[in-house]
Amino acid sequence: MARRSEGLYEDVAVLLSRLDRQEDPRDAYAIIQTRIREYRAAGWAVPDDLVRIERSYMAECMAQSQGR
Repeated sequence: MARRSEGLYEDVAVLLSRLDRQEDPRDAYAIIQTRIREYRAAGWAVPDDLVRIERSYMAECMAQSQGR
């Protein structure tokens, strides 16, 4: 089980690095949603950090769509 947890942390770290290179938060949000769907399709629990990041990007996208 520890091996799987380590792999999840590494996966999230790689994803965060990829998100940092995205200029448009909508693109980053789409990447996050895709990754979450992949976790669920595999039957794995979605890491809490990934859920928090998704919510953060969702809020940012909503704020931009409202002109804030």
